[in-house]
Amino acid sequence: MTIILSLQGVSKRFGGLQALTNVTFDLPQGQILGLIGPNGAGKTTLFNTINGVFPPSDGRIIFRDKDVTRAKPYDHASLGMARTHQIVQPLNDLSVRENVMVGACFGHEHQSLGNSAQIADEVLDFVGLAARSEQLAGSLNVAQKKRLEMARALAARPHLLLLDEVLAGLNPSEIDGMVQTVLKIRERGVTIVMIEHVMKAVMNVSDRILVLDYGEQIAEGSPEVIAKDERVIEAYLGDSKLADQLLEEE
Repeated sequence: MTIILSLQGVSKRFGGLQALTNVTFDLPQGQILGLIGPNGAGKTTLFNTINGVFPPSDGRIIFRDKDVTRAKPYDHASLGMARTHQIVQPLNDLSVRENVMVGACFGHEHQSLGNSAQIADEVLDFVGLAARSEQLAGSLNVAQKKRLEMARALAARPHLLLLDEVLAGLNPSEIDGMVQTVLKIRERGVTIVMIEHVMKAVMNVSDRILVLDYGEQIAEGSPEVIAKDERVIEAYLGDSKLADQLLEEE
């Protein structure tokens, strides 16, 4: 079993605020890890620490056998890490295709413009946006912008993809479609960490779940184990019957 990402005692402080405390886990290649917890639990802070937006105050981050604890986001991109953002950030004045080409140009393969256009067309077809490739990115609706954000990350041809609430703001049909896309990405060999509040979706798509509360890692395990963990129920799920329902297949 190849470990693609390892966090060893990762903590993060902002002045007097302890945002993360001793987060530790190993992520095997090819798995989907769901990251859940209440608002303010430190999930996006953990993403920002993993991909180099700011370094951890303590601990180590190993990505593809390299110590990237102090690396910058562009270093992570060069090694094959890509992410989406909770608040979508398209380049509004560029076309949908051009937005995705940016991901290919600045991914770990550093593709040429010609190759980037070809990759963009393939990825847009994969995420269901091919018909909108010539539109300005700013003209898309929320669900389409979520798919564009994912397409731009995928065009970097990452080994590890960090998804920050890609289901937020979507209707049930759009959620189902996005979940299927996430599963297809995993089928392509991409390892995924996803922050999500749509509990039924994340419970059914993840191989393992990690739970944060006030920046502390309170549980890690299979969805079945997490749904029955008393600390998780108390901190986040709120009801053991609801937890059981989350594991039911749709």
